[in-house]
Amino acid sequence: MHKFTVSITREIEADTAEEAALLMYQELSTGPIPDRYSVTDETKATTEVKLDRHKADEFASIDHTADPGNW
Repeated sequence: MHKFTVSITREIEADTAEEAALLMYQELSTGPIPDRYSVTDETKATTEVKLDRHKADEFASIDHTADPGNW
């Protein structure tokens, strides 16, 4: 299994870094789920990914831990 760093970027105006993080948390917990991500692999190669909302929702609804290929 490989390791990836998945990031989302939002420009947020705030007085402190902590406030910016709290505002980001608030946005993620109440706003629409982001569908654009930056994904960096173990070699530090970065790819921009835009998810298809329908396919992402379908993937999220399946328990992938039950797949023996994930063990």
